[in-house]
Amino acid sequence: MRFTQPNLKGLIAPLVESLGYELWGIELSNQGKSIKFRMYIEKDNGVDVEDCALVSNHVSDMLDLEGFVSESYTLEVSSPGLDRVLFDETQYKTYVGHVVEVRLLRLFDGQRNFVGILKGVEEDCLVLQINEQEYLFPNEEIRKIRLVPVFD
Repeated sequence: MRFTQPNLKGLIAPLVESLGYELWGIELSNQGKSIKFRMYIEKDNGVDVEDCALVSNHVSDMLDLEGFVSESYTLEVSSPGLDRVLFDETQYKTYVGHVVEVRLLRLFDGQRNFVGILKGVEEDCLVLQINEQEYLFPNEEIRKIRLVPVFD
């Protein structure tokens, strides 16, 4: 079976939620002949190593026992952290006003990486303010968005 982030999230989210966590997001990458699943989980009072191990054991058991993955895979489970990756528009809206790093799939104005203040979402575009200028980046052109921790 060929997995994508949306169908894998739909498969795993109910299990993660039944354990008392929120599935923040999933990243998939190929590593030669195997797949790497990186999952981020969240809960109100934070996530520790035991939480990650619990979720990892349950998710890997489900994937193995049900035969969902025919290839070899590596599963990593962690907290999203302070520099969390944002996976969807709901998460973008939660962090309006925060500093983010946006990585694009293609060059724009000679670069792929931009750091600025997340201003919002308009018509399937992310609005990013860099200095006094606002940029609109189409969602389909965004490779990754990550919060940039700011310490006072």
